[in-house]
Amino acid sequence: MIKHLLLFSLMALTIFDLFAQQAKVQIAQLVKGDTTGLASIREAFMANNPGYDLAYLRASTEVHAQDRSQVIFIQEGEGTARIVSNNNQQESVLTVGDIVLLRRGEKMEADSSFGLLVFTVPEAPEDDVPGFIRPDWDPHITDIPGGCATETNAYRRILLTWKSDVGKYLYHAINAHRVRITDSFSHYHPKTGGFDEFYLVQMVQPNARIITSDKTELIAQPEKVTKEAAQHLMQEYALSVGDLVYLPRGIVHRGIGGVLAQVITVPGFIPGSEIGVDHHLRRINERLGLRGKATIPFNMEASSAPMIK
Repeated sequence: MIKHLLLFSLMALTIFDLFAQQAKVQIAQLVKGDTTGLASIREAFMANNPGYDLAYLRASTEVHAQDRSQVIFIQEGEGTARIVSNNNQQESVLTVGDIVLLRRGEKMEADSSFGLLVFTVPEAPEDDVPGFIRPDWDPHITDIPGGCATETNAYRRILLTWKSDVGKYLYHAINAHRVRITDSFSHYHPKTGGFDEFYLVQMVQPNARIITSDKTELIAQPEKVTKEAAQHLMQEYALSVGDLVYLPRGIVHRGIGGVLAQVITVPGFIPGSEIGVDHHLRRINERLGLRGKATIPFNMEASSAPMIK
């Protein structure tokens, strides 16, 4: 009986630890060779998204063919790459911010080394989605303000999208847009019907950072937040070029200060799955009379009423 109880306790602890790992923000410094951080992100991401995988290839000139599709984000380097398959060969110049899509059995070869974030995806893209997607060079991709960048002069280019009214290249298994974030609204993606999100940071201003919270349920009940709890409600992380930020479903987050990132979601940007909380954060500040350094940060423009996108 004692052995059974110990075994049950160990199993429960393992499950709890895995859930905690899945539900927290994690950051890996890819260009600095942070293999430990990346391994932790990979473990949690794969547990949340069966059939998916991710890897970072540093100073790589080749991505080998797989039995599933691969979506490759160019993070370092510049040069010419080829998609090679049994039927044909495509070629393109590539630089930071571009995407390469490899179908099953295809491989990528390059004439110079790249830093590559590679997602293995269980579903293939449609035939009309090209192998090379270049947001700064494709005439089909233009700025569309919204999401984390609502200003009229926003740099927000949608590379892979959920719905055709915002972009040309549809792919429900994974979405991405390259966006400059200066002051996004605070929001989360629900655990049921939502999606995991990544920031792949490609440029930063000196004050670039991300604000997060894993206390989403408490934030949604402003009347229950005490002054003591308010002090630990949000966390801030400074961002650097090469950071991979993993934001599991259910985590409140807000990018500020000038961040240029590939925002990647698995699966795609499901409509109605960006749930704003700035009205709650504003209510907490007002109810508790928080001032100065004690103030909980929030987006003023998004705080007057509930916001769902």
